[in-house]
Amino acid sequence: MVQVLKIGCCYSLSVRNIAAVSKNRGIELSVKLRAMAPKRRLSSSSAASEPSEVPSVGSSRPGKATAKTGAVESGESGFEVNVDDIESVEKMTVQQLRLKLRSAGIPARGSKHELVSAFKSFLNDTENGNGSLSMEDQVSPEVKLSEVSQIKRSKKRLEQVTLEDGTIGIKDEQLRKDQELLVESNVVGGKRKVQAKRKVFSESVNLSANHDEPWTIFAHKKPQDGWIAYNPKTMRPPPLSGSNKALKLMSWNVNGLRGLLKLESLCIKKLAQREDFDLLCLQETKLQEKDVKVIKESLVDGYDNSFWTCSVSKLGYSGTAIISRIKPLSVKYGLGIIDHDSEGRLVTVEFDDFYLLCVYVPNSGDGLRRLSYRITQWDPFLANYVKELEKSKPVILTGDLNCAHEEIDIYNPAGNKRSAGFTDEERQSFETNFLNRGFVDTFRKQHPGVVGYTYWGYRHGGRKTNKGWRLDYFLVSESIADKVYDSYIVPDVAGSDHCPIGLVLKL
Repeated sequence: MVQVLKIGCCYSLSVRNIAAVSKNRGIELSVKLRAMAPKRRLSSSSAASEPSEVPSVGSSRPGKATAKTGAVESGESGFEVNVDDIESVEKMTVQQLRLKLRSAGIPARGSKHELVSAFKSFLNDTENGNGSLSMEDQVSPEVKLSEVSQIKRSKKRLEQVTLEDGTIGIKDEQLRKDQELLVESNVVGGKRKVQAKRKVFSESVNLSANHDEPWTIFAHKKPQDGWIAYNPKTMRPPPLSGSNKALKLMSWNVNGLRGLLKLESLCIKKLAQREDFDLLCLQETKLQEKDVKVIKESLVDGYDNSFWTCSVSKLGYSGTAIISRIKPLSVKYGLGIIDHDSEGRLVTVEFDDFYLLCVYVPNSGDGLRRLSYRITQWDPFLANYVKELEKSKPVILTGDLNCAHEEIDIYNPAGNKRSAGFTDEERQSFETNFLNRGFVDTFRKQHPGVVGYTYWGYRHGGRKTNKGWRLDYFLVSESIADKVYDSYIVPDVAGSDHCPIGLVLKL
């Protein structure tokens, strides 16, 4: 079979919407490929006045390349080289050989003998189908070393995650798309040749997941081997049977409760119907005390016990609440220290088996103006308060703790080293005052290598691309950590820049 390589002067190779069809999977994928060639005349053959049409898979439009033809479409002023006559290659000059090799993206250095060997190897590959754009492989003729490194890292992460979690990994991470990036290297004419291939491996891939479920996008600027994106559909354990007694707690920074309640489709009533929680902790309600009575009466049926605290130093700011089906034994507001209790940041309720604290930790603010207050006063005082309660009963501490503890908990760790919520001082304070004093981060314990966020800033549309932070937690005393059946995130609930989180506790 005669294979034809068309090489052009001042041309660009443009392949649009190459349909890669996997017969085994039945998956169709459209990809775009553009490769620029050197702007020099490469042959003395006659010029074609118009580019010829090469039919592609499922299409007869020009500008395509297929496995059937083995030809590469050029622009205007195209030239043809008959690849059957390999012996004629030896008669070409060194300059002709270099030009032809460069046009094919092959290193063109060395002696004439090496150049002839390289060109023959390329022609043989083309004849065998290895040098063409086939239905399963699209070969980019030029790959930068930085791109090669990135592809290698992508492949490594892909293989490790797939080995750990099987199809869950494939469905849930952005790296597990319908194409796998591969890198091949070989020696042609005494020189190393690098090729990038995109190979279809569409098995178990949900092509619509990233669009309809953005939280399943693996988004992280500094990923580590084995990390995968959080997907509550596949990572939550099955519901407990009716014979097992359990308590479901939820927490949500609503970023203004009145505004949230105006959204009929996102109101707390529907969250209660869907999740059937026993207790709900709210932060950043932004209510004034005069608003609480009306809100309580219209909030949700069946939850007759609710406890609210509001900021009195700055109206319409901060504020926390606990809504419960179960009547607590006692209720307390604040830390009991006047200097720290004017912003309505803490509600504590006592039950038979534990204390529940709903807390909204102060943000360090623009310019980190409250960083010192946060790490030298608030965090230590809260930790001491919790440890005092723990002397009589285990403690569950939940809410917006305004700290992404580890790099896995934030999309862009390097870019936020001096951002409120991710400074070294805040992270160390979180660890020193809570984790090192016997409290367990329940989500991280259950999902040690999972990237799951609970906050996405409005400014840059982070929720659509899953570029977020994990700022909301359920921390529990070590004594009841083994009773935690599930610690989860509910990323599909909108209405705030935070999403709800949940905890299922076996009684």
